[in-house]
Amino acid sequence: MLYRLLEYNRALLTPAIEMAEAGAKMFSDPGSWLSQLPGANSVAAGYELLYRLGKTYDKPEFNIREVTIEGARVPVVEQVALEKPFCRLLRFKRYSDQAEVVGKLKRQPVVLIVAPLSGHHATLLRDTVRTLLVGHKVYVTDWTDARTVPVDAGAFTLDDYVGYVREFIRTIGADHLHVIAVCQPAVPVLAATALMAAAGESQPRSLILMGGSIDARCSPTRVNDFASGKPLRWFETHLIQEVPESYPGRGRRVYPGFLQHAGFMALNPVRHIGSHWDFYLHLVEGDLASAEEHRRFYDEYNAVLDMPAEYYLDCIRVVFQQHLLPRGLWQVDGQRVAPEAIDRAALLTIEGELDDISGIGQTRAALDLCTGIPADRKRHLTIYGAGHYGIFSGRRWRETVYPQVRDFIARSDNG
Repeated sequence: MLYRLLEYNRALLTPAIEMAEAGAKMFSDPGSWLSQLPGANSVAAGYELLYRLGKTYDKPEFNIREVTIEGARVPVVEQVALEKPFCRLLRFKRYSDQAEVVGKLKRQPVVLIVAPLSGHHATLLRDTVRTLLVGHKVYVTDWTDARTVPVDAGAFTLDDYVGYVREFIRTIGADHLHVIAVCQPAVPVLAATALMAAAGESQPRSLILMGGSIDARCSPTRVNDFASGKPLRWFETHLIQEVPESYPGRGRRVYPGFLQHAGFMALNPVRHIGSHWDFYLHLVEGDLASAEEHRRFYDEYNAVLDMPAEYYLDCIRVVFQQHLLPRGLWQVDGQRVAPEAIDRAALLTIEGELDDISGIGQTRAALDLCTGIPADRKRHLTIYGAGHYGIFSGRRWRETVYPQVRDFIARSDNG
């Protein structure tokens, strides 16, 4: 019912939002006489703020067309390597007509970035992808908005997520692959690798787990407290909705993206309110560069997707309430997940000192669970001054985290 009410509300507000967009353009376009009126900047800024607060944010594009490698501009083409009902495996293929450059590209390590299925689209990792493309062959999991998946495609559980990761690793080839799990997928990536090891399958060359809740009992955050503070039935009753008739996935039970987005905003409401007020002031003052930076950030931050209900409830139960992985009690398709079975993959865990989503120690816990990996092939990084997003995006990622990730991959590739 809540989902339908939201859709009705959007339909009612659409004319006002479109008028706000038109007003912003009329009072800011240099070719419009309205932009010459006294106070036009303030009026245009107010209209645009109203428009951006009410508009629907569609899934952004990665829009990575080229990268510069040792001074050479290398075109990049986004390809679909494998398509599943709930996810596409993307490859960012680099091309060059220079034989020397092609030779370098072929020798570079292969990386699979497993993006989180936790509300935002995989494009949130655009900076991660672009940075890695300079020195690596890059694949990315692009999770599908559950409201676009027809009901007859079946359910999608946490076990299915683990199965997808295993299939993606096999598709790319594990022998020379390095897997980077950003946030939520740290748990299923570790599980997938453990199950492959126990089954005698090839293991990736390395695992890099970044800001994920391997053991949510360590330094619990507000997110952990919320997930563990209520019975599972409460989440199913209050948060799970049916997709309305206007979408291909009509009738599918989901945890809606708009609820997850509200949760994101609630973590730092003062900061977001201040950011929107600053955006208004930047427009009034003519600081267009700062205003554009705000647009870029919130175009991504406000674009959210629905998660399958079964998967969401599994995450709450397995990861945050019963802590099955660190307790050694998690079974996937009847097989126990045994991290100690991993013996050929190097392991790097990364945490942000100021992470308010995955607390200090939650990711590092993987090092203690993976007893089969020799100590000299395990490493941990705490990135001081970094929050959750800072360990995989922005200046701190590019200048502090990435060089160490790059070197770890290089050592693991040669080891």
